[in-house]
Amino acid sequence: MAPPLEAVRPNVTGSTYSFGLFAASVGASALGGTLGMASGIFIVPLLTGVFGVDIHSAIAASIVSVIACSCGSAAPFLRSSLTNVRVAIALEIATTIGALSGVALSGIVPVQALYLLFAFILLLSARQMLMRREASTNGPANRGKGDVATMLRLHSSYPEKHRLVYYRVQRIPLGFLLMYGAGLISALLGIGSGVLKIPAMDAALRLPLKVSSATSNFMIGVTAAASGLAYFVRGDIDPAIASPIALGSVLGALAGAKALTNIPAERMRVFFVLVLVLLALQMSLSGLGVAGTR
Repeated sequence: MAPPLEAVRPNVTGSTYSFGLFAASVGASALGGTLGMASGIFIVPLLTGVFGVDIHSAIAASIVSVIACSCGSAAPFLRSSLTNVRVAIALEIATTIGALSGVALSGIVPVQALYLLFAFILLLSARQMLMRREASTNGPANRGKGDVATMLRLHSSYPEKHRLVYYRVQRIPLGFLLMYGAGLISALLGIGSGVLKIPAMDAALRLPLKVSSATSNFMIGVTAAASGLAYFVRGDIDPAIASPIALGSVLGALAGAKALTNIPAERMRVFFVLVLVLLALQMSLSGLGVAGTR
């Protein structure tokens, strides 16, 4: 007869481990929610480097955290009028198709390559965010006619310091292409596609950074749900790991959403770049075998 569960893993150890996962996900989701990237980009390194979880299990668990993070932060961003729902719906078509493509490739790419690809995407995003530019803030009467964004009524505004800031959405076809890639990378690495969506919306679509972050938070849950279902069917999601992470992600996302509305855009940009570079370094070391992979 098999020994009781308590003999294999004591309740205290199990509770401590679960609480560690919960606390880590709260912090990761608060940070990710502030930057509009959800928690997946931070959860994967934490699970593999600190908690000793295999990267494939970490990716599946982080997909769950991305869904929870999006659900927790979507409402505050909608109330603050930062989320451009029309842009999110239009771009989500391409992102979801990309996410399904990433799931199909997830069992083919070697673990070492996943770490290195993760690091490359982080550095690419950091470089993109350093390329400053002025958002297009024309008033509603000065918007162009005949372009795709105008026909889809994607131009909008958001409140900042007791005034409305108007912006125009540009280069929609390029945005669709980048969103497909963001969805693919999201599913393949379990990082939450905000790490690519924000630079894409910031640089290609010319959205203000706060709008990009809020809209990304709205979109990432849908993208993750598309790939999360496939991971669930394949049996890759471990409830003992995913459950405390999901709960912590909701609480952390609420805190991150509140912080985003109060942080100046340029300060958030610098913080965004710093976090991406540090994570890229850690994942590069793991990919090269210096930090060890699991």
